[in-house]
Formats: sequence, structure tokens, C-alpha cells
Amino acid sequence: MEEPLRRGREQPPVDAAPPADLVAAPGYGARRMYQAYLAAWNRHVDPVLTGPQFAVLSAIRAYPASDQSSLAGAVALDTSTMADVCRRMERRGLISRTESPRDARRKILSLTADGTVALEGVTRRTRRLDQELLAAVPEERRTEIAGLLNTLGAHWEAVAEREGLGDPA
Repeated sequence: MEEPLRRGREQPPVDAAPPADLVAAPGYGARRMYQAYLAAWNRHVDPVLTGPQFAVLSAIRAYPASDQSSLAGAVALDTSTMADVCRRMERRGLISRTESPRDARRKILSLTADGTVALEGVTRRTRRLDQELLAAVPEERRTEIAGLLNTLGAHWEAVAEREGLGDPA
């Protein structure tokens, strides 16, 4: 019979694997991948410019003279987060935000010269990271896997918007 734990005594550290039910949960895998992605981004791409900021810069380049709210959906940010991200990048001199001539509430976004230079450098490093992240996947399946991740992302966003999932039977 094992002696019960006494106050002040703790179990020695163990090198425990995650429980099987946790490993089987897609959310656990997604969170693990996201944490690893953030660590890889900070080390190999840019410790200051974030992934969402990179996405916004890329969207501005792809859709010049678009408004902030319209681009929020394209980069999977809610409008308040998009506004915060854009304010930070404007303070850093990477983008400019101007009022729309037709609607002063709308902010039109454009890249500055510094933003263009930053985007070019970060894009090169991001593509190298993308290649490395998918290196465990056969080259002919990498586009398929990236597409599957985006399909799952869209589905998970839709699930998050549902009122309720109901109780399992």
C-alpha cells in the first residue's frame, strides 16, 4: 500500500507523455501546433512583427486602398483587433490610415515605404519557415495539407459561431 502524500512532500518530477484522450483531441493538436508556430516565428521570422501584422501587410499589398474593416475578414481578425493591429503598425510607420472621402468612419489602408521593405524581408523569411514547417510532408502533398488546414480553420470558425452543440447522446 502506498503512503499518502504528506504536506510538504511532493512527487518527484516525471517525464509524462500527454494522456491518450488529450492527444486524440483536435484542439490539443491545434494548440500545440500554434504554440510551436509562434516560437518558430519569433526565432526564425521576426521577434517584433507578429503573424497577424504580417497578414495585414500582405492583405494591404494584395488589396491596395481597401478599408480596414473589409480587410479584417480577409486576415481572420475581428474588427476591434484589426483596429489595434493597424494602430500599432501605423505608429511604427509601416502603414498609413486615412479617412475615406465618402465615409469618415472608414479607414483606408496603404503600405508606407518602410512597410513595403519590412514586408519583403518578412515574406522571404516566412516562405523559408513555411517550407521547413511542411518538410515532414511529401512535397506533392504540401498544397493539399495547407488547404486542409485552412478548410479546418473555416469550419472551426463556423462551429465557434453556433449557438450550441447540444449534448452527446
